[in-house]
Amino acid sequence: MRLEITCDDRLGICLDVLQILRDQEIDLRGIEIDPRGKIYLNFPELAFEDFSHLMPQIRRIPNVIDVKTIPYMPFEREHFEFDLLLSTLPDPVISIDIKGRIDIINDAAAQLLGAPKDSLNSEYLSQFITGFGLARWLDKQPKEPVFEAVVINNAEYYAQILPIWVTGEDQSRSFAGAVLTCKTEPNVAKWQNNKNDSAFERLLTDNAGFKKVIKEAQRMAELDAPLLIEGETGVGKELLAKACHQASVRADKPFLAINCAALPDNVAESELFGHGAGSLSEHSAKKTGVLEQAAGGTVLLDSVGEMSINLQAKLLRFLEHGVFRRIGEEQEVSVDVRVICTAQNHLYELVESGAFREDLYYRLNVLALNVPPLRERKADAVLLAEHFISQACKSLGRSLVKLSRSAKDRIKGYQWPGNVRQLENTIFRSVSMLDGDVLEANDVKLPEAQVDDDPLAIEIEDISLDEAVRRFESTVLKRLYPSFPSTRQLARRLGLSHTAVANKLRDYGIGKQRKKSQS
Repeated sequence: MRLEITCDDRLGICLDVLQILRDQEIDLRGIEIDPRGKIYLNFPELAFEDFSHLMPQIRRIPNVIDVKTIPYMPFEREHFEFDLLLSTLPDPVISIDIKGRIDIINDAAAQLLGAPKDSLNSEYLSQFITGFGLARWLDKQPKEPVFEAVVINNAEYYAQILPIWVTGEDQSRSFAGAVLTCKTEPNVAKWQNNKNDSAFERLLTDNAGFKKVIKEAQRMAELDAPLLIEGETGVGKELLAKACHQASVRADKPFLAINCAALPDNVAESELFGHGAGSLSEHSAKKTGVLEQAAGGTVLLDSVGEMSINLQAKLLRFLEHGVFRRIGEEQEVSVDVRVICTAQNHLYELVESGAFREDLYYRLNVLALNVPPLRERKADAVLLAEHFISQACKSLGRSLVKLSRSAKDRIKGYQWPGNVRQLENTIFRSVSMLDGDVLEANDVKLPEAQVDDDPLAIEIEDISLDEAVRRFESTVLKRLYPSFPSTRQLARRLGLSHTAVANKLRDYGIGKQRKKSQS
């Protein structure tokens, strides 16, 4: 049973409350005092008669304003709130005392150390970690955090270790231990120190064409003009945009992104430019848009080709003059940001069809990069697969998995219509479901095209030539569609116009089921 006592501050009021509990022989389990005029009590459940006798006694204490039952103590809520937050963090987090013993550990960290959470309490963390003298570091009672490469279960991680200092009422500070978090990627060293000298190191490639793109991106990162990055879905356009930001003079300022395809026109305008108070509804508050939030930094406009014509006009004016108006306001706002846009290939086709402003296209196309799809850099598929295997193993807390020759051939031979994103998801799923330590070709689960029987094995005397051609054409399209899900990609593969292919897909009902599953 828990009580909340609301009261005015008075010397000795807590003693009066405790005396009543003592007189009633009530076992007090916990007490919390809020300086703002609250006393919280935790004691075992009472019989109704005893409880009805207790409440009036407390209310008669001088300066007590109100007494009521509550479902939980403030500390209990904070405890469960903290526990929930910690358990949902994807990165391992461990708190240790001044001797290096584990106080608090989340699920990800327990999985990394390879033991149940309960069994790790009060264990010395140093017995699980090599490569860093944790005990010696704690003995020094350090003031500054450190960022170190460590080895846990024969795998290398990058640990940020932050010292804990508690400040007392007299402002004296006492060393209380440390909190350790682990990452799999080294470029989080930005936590600790200097600027990012290796912003592009996460873009792994052995492909000459992609290396050329990265080299061009490194030069363009130093410039301040708008940048257009084109490429199919999942090729890593946003990763390249972030690298350009991190390698620029704006690296210490915000990098914010907005997906133009995921938001309705009016919402996208409000998100990007903001709106004034009362402009959207009678009680709507003023909102600062992404452009203002990223002042001094970089804004990424993802899928800019999906932006409406009206919003394109407002964006063009901002790019040319550096000013805009919030929705519902007349005053112009000036802000300094760099704009990076991403788009699917063939943004110019949208210009020709009238769906994208020509003047905006040329304004964005001053600096342009085109990221090649994964099927055009076969060797990268295996290189990236091995990288994703290493990441998956560390994330799952398991020993490193090897990629067999047959699995490599299967990965290299697949078209990867979803590009790097599809490869990463496929590898993680495959490693998660793997029992052994070698990933074979059959362990790499890939979607197979659903095809009809051999179209040449038809009884041609029973159908017309036109019907036979339609069946053959339908089968070819069904086989190719999974690897070329964009009508423009498929049109180029077949040497037909985009309109012709779109009409044929509609006639044969190909792709409809895929669209339904995505909606």
